[in-house]
Formats: sequence, C-alpha cells, structure tokens
Amino acid sequence: MDENKRTRGKWPALLLGLLLIVAGLALAIGGGKLLSLGGSAYYLIAGIGIAASGMLLAMRRGAALWLYALILIATLLWALWEVGLDWWQLVPRVAILALIGIIMLLPWWRKPLHSRGGSLALTASIAAAIVVAIASLMDDPAQIEGTLAENRTSGDVNPAQVAGDDWPAYGGTNAGTHYSSLSQITPDNIGELEEVWRIQTGDEPGSNAPPEITNQNTPLKVNDSLYICTSHSRAMALSPETGETIWEFDPQISTQGADDFSGWAHMTCRGLAYYDAANYATSDESADAAIDTDTTDELSALFADSDAFDIDVSLLGGFETTAANEGENAPSAIISQTDVMCPRRLYLPTADARLIALNADTGERCEGFGENGEVELTRNIGGFDPGGYYSTSPATVTENLVILGGHVTDNSSTDEPSGVIRAFDVRTGELVWNWDSGNPDDTTPIEDGETYTRNSPNVWPPISVDEELGLVYLPMGNATPDQYGADRTENDETYSAGLVALELETGQVAWVYQFVHHDLWDMDMPAQPVLIDLATDEGTQPAVIQPTKQGSLYVLNRETGEAIVPIEEIPVPQGAVEGDWTAETQPRSALNLLPPPLTERDMWGASPFDQMMCRIQFNSLRYEGQYTPPSLEGSIIYPGNVGVMNWGGVAVDPERQALFTGAKYLAFVSRLIPRDEVEEGQGSASEQGLQPNAGAPYAVELGPLLSIFDLPCQSPSWGDVTGIDLQSAEVVWKHRNGTTRDSMPLGLPIGLPVGVPALGGPLTTAGGVTFMSGTLDQYLRGYDITTGEELYKARLPAGGQATPMTYTGADGRQYVVVTAGGHGTFGTLMGDYVIGYALPE
Repeated sequence: MDENKRTRGKWPALLLGLLLIVAGLALAIGGGKLLSLGGSAYYLIAGIGIAASGMLLAMRRGAALWLYALILIATLLWALWEVGLDWWQLVPRVAILALIGIIMLLPWWRKPLHSRGGSLALTASIAAAIVVAIASLMDDPAQIEGTLAENRTSGDVNPAQVAGDDWPAYGGTNAGTHYSSLSQITPDNIGELEEVWRIQTGDEPGSNAPPEITNQNTPLKVNDSLYICTSHSRAMALSPETGETIWEFDPQISTQGADDFSGWAHMTCRGLAYYDAANYATSDESADAAIDTDTTDELSALFADSDAFDIDVSLLGGFETTAANEGENAPSAIISQTDVMCPRRLYLPTADARLIALNADTGERCEGFGENGEVELTRNIGGFDPGGYYSTSPATVTENLVILGGHVTDNSSTDEPSGVIRAFDVRTGELVWNWDSGNPDDTTPIEDGETYTRNSPNVWPPISVDEELGLVYLPMGNATPDQYGADRTENDETYSAGLVALELETGQVAWVYQFVHHDLWDMDMPAQPVLIDLATDEGTQPAVIQPTKQGSLYVLNRETGEAIVPIEEIPVPQGAVEGDWTAETQPRSALNLLPPPLTERDMWGASPFDQMMCRIQFNSLRYEGQYTPPSLEGSIIYPGNVGVMNWGGVAVDPERQALFTGAKYLAFVSRLIPRDEVEEGQGSASEQGLQPNAGAPYAVELGPLLSIFDLPCQSPSWGDVTGIDLQSAEVVWKHRNGTTRDSMPLGLPIGLPVGVPALGGPLTTAGGVTFMSGTLDQYLRGYDITTGEELYKARLPAGGQATPMTYTGADGRQYVVVTAGGHGTFGTLMGDYVIGYALPE
C-alpha cells in the first residue's frame, strides 16, 4: 500500500517537473538569443533556474521549492526595478510564475517533497508577489488626474463654431469643433440615457467586400430629418425621433471594371454635406416664401412676359441671379433652376468617384446639378486601379461652393491620381477652381483632355472653412509611396504633410505650414482642422488646431498661419535607405500627446515567453526614437501610422476653451523590400502587409509590432482619453479607455480595463458630457469632460468606429446617435446599425 502511494506521488511531480524543464529551456534558449542582441540577461538566468527547479521536482527533491522560491522573489525584485508598481507591466513578468508556485504548494506536489522550509519559503515569495500586485492596483502611473475649468467665455462664442438643435455638417459646423450647445444631458442624468430606436440599413459587407470596408458615417440632422450614408454609398433620410425611413437613394456604384469589390483597398462613406438656399437669403420672410415653392409653375407665370418683367433681387432670397441682357425692359434676374427644384439639397460622394446632389426633401436627383444631378470626379484625373480614387470624407459646403478632395490608395505605385482639391458651384456643379499642389499657382479650371499632376499630395479628411475670413483649410497628405521619397518634387516637399490655407473665392494659396518634413512614415494630416477663437495673453486669436498622427496638436493663427502654441524643430534620427534622405529636424508642438520613446523594458506580452520574443524583435529591428527612417532590416515606427490621432480628430468646447480626444499608442514596423525581391503582382489590397510601390526601387512591408499571440508588443495603455486646457496648452487629465471585452481569445467576455485603440471621433456638449464609441470593444461611452470620468456605457451590436452626433427632436428631447457597423481591418464586428439614445420622457 505504501509503495502504491509512493508510485502515485511520483507522477504528478514528474509531469510538472518535465513541464518546468521544457519551459525553462525555452526561456534559456530565447534568453541567450536576447542577450546576444544586447538585451536583458534575466530570461537566460531565469530559464536555467526554472529548468533546474523542474529537474529537482521530477526527482522529488525538496530543494525544488527552495530554488523556485528564489527564482520568484528574484523575478519580483527585477520586475519592480524595471517597471515599478505598474500593474499591467508586472502581470506578464510575475503572474504565471506565481501561479506555478501556487500549484507546487498543492498537496499532490508539495507532500512528496517533504520540505517544510521550502514550502514556507515559496509561500512567502508568493505572498510578496500578491502584496506587490495589490499595491500596484492602488495607483496607475499612466493616468493624469485633474479638472478642466468651467465656462471661460461668458457665453460669448462664435456661432460658426457651435452646433445647436441641428447638426448640419460633419463636424457640427464647418469649423469642425464636434461641439453642441445642447445641455439636456448632463453628468447628473447621463446614467438614465436609454436606447430609444435602432435601425438596420441593410448595407452589410458581403463575401466580395474590400478588406477595409467600414461604417464610419456621422449623420446630419437638419430639415427635420436625419441623413445618413452607408458603406456602398447609399443615402437615407430618417425620422429623427423614431429612425423610421423617410426615403432612400441607391447610386448603384460600379466596380469600375473589376469582377467585384474584393480587390479594392477601401470602401466607406463618412458623411453627407447639406445646403439650404434659405440660409443665405437676405430676408427670412422672402426666403421662406421662395423655399416653399416646390415647382416652377408660379415662377414660370411670372416670367411669361419677360419684356415687362422687373423683379427685386432681394425677394429671391439667396437664390443665384445672373444678368440676362442689358435691355431696358430685360429681366433683371433669373432664378437658378437647381435652387427652385432643390432648395434644400444633400451632396453624396460615392465610392466610384461621383458627387451626386439630392433633393433633401425627396431623395431625388437635383437635375440642374452637373449632368443628371451628378459630377464625375474622375474627370481630368487619369487612370487608376478600381477603387483607387474617391472621396471617403464628405464635401464642405459654403454659400456658393462645394469643396472636396479625395482618397488615393497608398503605396500602390508612383503613378497614382492627383491629389487635386476642387470647388464646384453649389447650384450648377460647374467647376469654379481647382488647386493642384503640383501646379499650385494656377487654379483656373483645366480643359477637357488635360490631366492634373499625377501623384501630387491629396486631402482625404474633411476640409474646414472660415467664410468670414474667406479661407479654406486643407489637411494635406503625401505623394505616394509613403516610405520612399527620393523622387518627390519641390512642390511635393512644400505642400505635403501640413496645413494649407486657400482663398475661398479663388483657390490661391494664402499660407502653408508643414508639420512633417520629407515624410517617410505616413504621417499625413488625418483629421479635419478645428477652428476656434482662442483666448491668449495677446488677446483672442482666430486659431486653427490640426490633430496629427505623430501626436502633436499644432495651434496656428488661422488668418496668418503663425504658431500660437510654440513649435520647435527637434533633431531626429538620420540614415535613410540608399538613394533617399531624411530631414535633419522635425516640427514638434509644445502641446502634444507624444508617448515616451520605447525601450526594451516596454515590451509586453501575456506571459514571459511572448514578452521575451517581443524583446528579441525590439532588439532585432532598427529603432532610434520617433522618426526612425524605414530600413531594409525593418524599423519600428512609434507612434505608428494609425496615429496617436486619426480621422476621428478631436472635440473642442469653445466655452470652456478645452479639447477632448482619444489617443492611440501602437508601434508599427516598416520594412523596405528591394524591387528584385518582389514578385510581379505581389502585394496586399489593404494598408497592411506587402505594399507593392510599383515604380519605386523598394516595396514596403507594413504591420503592427505584435507578439506571437497577436497582442501588441509594447505595454498598455494602447488607448486613452485626454482633456486639454487650450489656454494653458496643458494636458489636465488622461485615463485609459476601453477594455478587452471583444478582444479576448475564444471570445471570452472578459473586459479588462487595459486601454485599447479607438477609430472614431468624440462629440462634446454644453451639458458637460462627451461621447465616443470608437474603441475596440463595442460600447458607446459618456464622460464628464471636467474630470474625464466615465459616466455611461451602452453595449453596441457591432463595432462603433464612427463619431456620434446630437440634436434636438421635434419632441424637445436631446438625442445622441451613433453608427455601429464595424471596421474591416480594425477587426471589430461588422453590422449595419444606426442607434438613437435619449433620456426617458
């Protein structure tokens, strides 16, 4: 009987011992590799120790407990030396080793070892690890606690920077503040917010969808309707109070000669643009009378006897008028047919590169705009691959113009469409001016048969306008390819990756400020510039704020282009690939969300094993800090090209003089591949993987720096929310944002508050609450803008990679609406939902 007991006690110790031997050898081998690269010696030493402990355990020697206790306490001290009391960084270093120690103390393994002293030593080391874990939960070194000021402008806010009962433009207004004066929802009652309606558009991605199909739409609310667009460029009008469909328009987008859409890089529609002739009328009363005329019957009667016709132009409200002839009895004005038939209209950019004008009341085409209600945006562009050119962002509408740029596929070739910006007549669709950075001084519309400068820097985010100053603000992209720039022109170098201000009437350059010199990192301007009147020591200045991927928030005088918040030229790493070059310095704003440079200690993982592999990657790649040039061995780009900030941009409260934003922190790897190593036709349709760069001497391989378990290699937080005082240019508070709820293996519903990336922008209100939905987990969240505290969370049926908006319904309730449709390459659940929330009646 005793012999049977001894035999049964042998096997648990032997099995666990063998596992420790294997694990220890794996750590020792990897640790040796890491040490040879100049990395930490810990993994080699710990691996040898764990393997030795496993051998002793398999032999049922009490020394196994003593040795393992020593390894655990040494690991704990090493971890504290490396990262301090940072819970998320301590976990991969200590947690698994502590768990193994607990297993060793269970009777099946402890009793056969007959070592009371070893058991007490291991118990003490485990207890020490638990105490440190508890202590590390008491404080988060990644957070900043503070309080933003209350109203600082006494209500004296530029109305062009504030949305009210309606939400008439993508960013609330053409100032792009994402701010509403509504205050019904407050920090005190936001917890009562409830879903009041939900619709599905029916536009879900099929098997032939592009890899980066997205639902990033921010609805408009105006004209007593809610207007949305879908991934396949469908437009819909909904009841703002119920979500019920009023009308729907399907442009039947073309595959542009491809078999289907699967080879396209993108497909998205971020929003529509709205124009109402009544907004520009000289008399509200006359405008209302004119707008209510739904047909031309009455006007035709007025024009029947033109010899006797003489009409007061002011009675036409804001309608376009033109002199007909110079005869004494000639008509003094002619009303634009588009204004009469479509006094309220929407502008829909389609994925097959058209701009369509729709009657906002009926969803029918505005026949007087362009040809059959549309303008062909491929005109004068030249050839491109299917899906390689169109406007992913909504147009910007002014009194007389519809202005828009376009997406150009990154890193496909060196012969891509122009990044030209075009301004069309808001009524007729006639091209008024075009600004091509390859030919920046001549904005006269080019002739049929001519082609805009190929491959010139483009503008893919929304454009902002100050109609009072008469300036248009362009967040500029780059000439492709992004990671190799030896062949760029002087104009490319001047206008790329910066902010360009154009004169509204002519398209001529007023000023330019570049934020990345000779960009080799895809750090193009990703978001709509924000216009705000900013109180400074020199008085109130007309400011423009440009959010960026590299983390700086550049604050300029929007009239002159001069810096309001200081911008310093900092030295950056040198040594581009042969044939290319790097700028010696790069501009950095004193107001920035730039994370500290990465070190080996920042490498992370779910366990010591993948953390060690990430350390090996880190030491194998080139990294000398921000702006490390792309290289043949592969360079770490941090922040990566999805940015600290991206197309969602920021929300600015002009009353508080405060800014709210979500910040992302993901490292990417950029590896140049010589042309002779790339097979013909090889490359990815998405913006990750191998990018062909046809025509350049190098292709490029892009992707996030991930562990063997597909987790980010750098430690969390990977996503924060931040509150900034714009008057002092200081970060007042910063908190981790989002959880692992929808990113866990096997779909486990575990929401660890680690801080995750977000794609989508914020909305802030005069009620003191801010909303955002873009995180990897499927939630709409509400925050107290004063402190950043998360006050509200609503589960979404799909990824919410969009920007919420708000408005007042006909019932007097304040609604918050968000699109929940997912994002193909971001990896969130796809869907076709639009959801409305309000306080209980």
